[in-house]
Amino acid sequence: MNNSTTSTGVYANGNDNKKFKGDRPPCSPSRVLHLRKIPCDVTEAEVISLGLPFGKVTNLLMLKGKSQAFLEMASEEAAVTMVNYYTPFTPHLRSQPVYIQYSNHRELKTDNLPNQARAQAALQAVSAVQSGSLALPGAPSNEGTVLPGQSPVLRIIIENLFFPVTLEVLHQIFSKFGTVLKIITFTKNNQFQALLQYADPVNAHYAKMALDGQNIYNACCTLRIDFSKLTSLNVKYNNDKSRDFTRLDLPTGDGQPSLEPPMAAAFGAPGIISSPYAGAAGFAPAIGFPQATGLSVPAVPGALGPLTITSSAVTGRMAIPGASGIPGNSVLLVTNLNPDLITPHGLFILFGVYGDVHRVKIMFNKKENALVQMADANQAQLAMNHLSGQRLYGKVLRATLSKHQAVQLPREGQEDQGLTKDFSNSPLHRFKKPGSKNFQNIFPPSATLHLSNIPPSVTVDDLKNLFIDAGCSVKAFKFFQKDRKMALIQLGSVEEAIQALIELHNHDLGENHHLRVSFSKSTI
Repeated sequence: MNNSTTSTGVYANGNDNKKFKGDRPPCSPSRVLHLRKIPCDVTEAEVISLGLPFGKVTNLLMLKGKSQAFLEMASEEAAVTMVNYYTPFTPHLRSQPVYIQYSNHRELKTDNLPNQARAQAALQAVSAVQSGSLALPGAPSNEGTVLPGQSPVLRIIIENLFFPVTLEVLHQIFSKFGTVLKIITFTKNNQFQALLQYADPVNAHYAKMALDGQNIYNACCTLRIDFSKLTSLNVKYNNDKSRDFTRLDLPTGDGQPSLEPPMAAAFGAPGIISSPYAGAAGFAPAIGFPQATGLSVPAVPGALGPLTITSSAVTGRMAIPGASGIPGNSVLLVTNLNPDLITPHGLFILFGVYGDVHRVKIMFNKKENALVQMADANQAQLAMNHLSGQRLYGKVLRATLSKHQAVQLPREGQEDQGLTKDFSNSPLHRFKKPGSKNFQNIFPPSATLHLSNIPPSVTVDDLKNLFIDAGCSVKAFKFFQKDRKMALIQLGSVEEAIQALIELHNHDLGENHHLRVSFSKSTI
């Protein structure tokens, strides 16, 4: 830490107080998160609520003059999960987008700072609510405060369903009020219904107050909202009927259309309607809640500005803010690569940690850019969340959804220099087997690698030397006590580990054993 201090007196490491240029190189993961562009009138409790779904929040520093805050989580793992969750779905406080990244601080030291009393009081109140003994401050008093034990799960019934309402549309509407963790949609008694779980009962309370009785589209698709008796949802599949936004690794299941046959017949197949409006040139207008019903949206934290639903959400594809590509697409555009060192095989191995890579194309005229086609949209999203912002061969890699929906193979005789490769039949796919253990062992890039499939004759020194020869500095190594086929190796940095994984995954160790390498959540 250097001793440059901000006006608040907290020791900060230069970068945190500089004006942001939008794209500074990402810090390595830390349990302290730096939040930017927070609204000036936001409360401590609202900032804390962003972190609650991911684990215990242990400290908070608000820099209201700078529209910034620092939030400290109890563990680095909780902070990593939080950053990964909010990368594709920018969180909003009071309808304003808030930007979250790792701080250079490893912990917040705020003991002797003035103005910390409110933050400490808010933290104490939150831990009291989490232990079930108190209602959160800041809930509207005229509506009755949030009752202890009130469920974070809402049951939603949609009446006058003249247009299909997709899971994405619900996510877009309800996210205005807080972090939506899970959604399950179904048809019961000929009514389209959904169960939606928030991170926190307070968010569910605000959403119910603001949205119950509102129409999604003009004069139709009316929301009827109650608290569910369930306090948590169990989502088995991520598809168009159900989704767990904290577990992008879930299988898709059978992926049946989200409308049951009689309804689907009434609409044509879901997703074919480009817009429920045959109005001006068939464009969906920005959808505000019509006030014709005489209901006005109460002013609660995070309340709706006019609710704009993009036409892609209307057709059942989710628009992720800031992504120019096709939502629901399985092709990623990867940019800022090192053109001298990157190969299609290297991208196949790296992106293969998060899904099965079918094709890779490095651009012939601009070799720092590539297209990576994953097996499905969930895997593409997972790879994007975990790899965008990581350093590879000295450059910070960026991944976004591509405008292309498939990677074309070169025609016969077309000059390609081996830059396009088809890997769809590769034996190295990690997720081909349904229910494979690999689905449960997907972790963000880390300096510690998990090694497996090690033959008995290979020693500690053999493995250390293998990594040293690949240019790594080995900080620690240990075999698993119960199973000597597996080991952990800790390298000098996350970047070294990423490069070692690319180079040494599937390395032939002899005796018909090929080394398997993945990122570990453990440290040695």
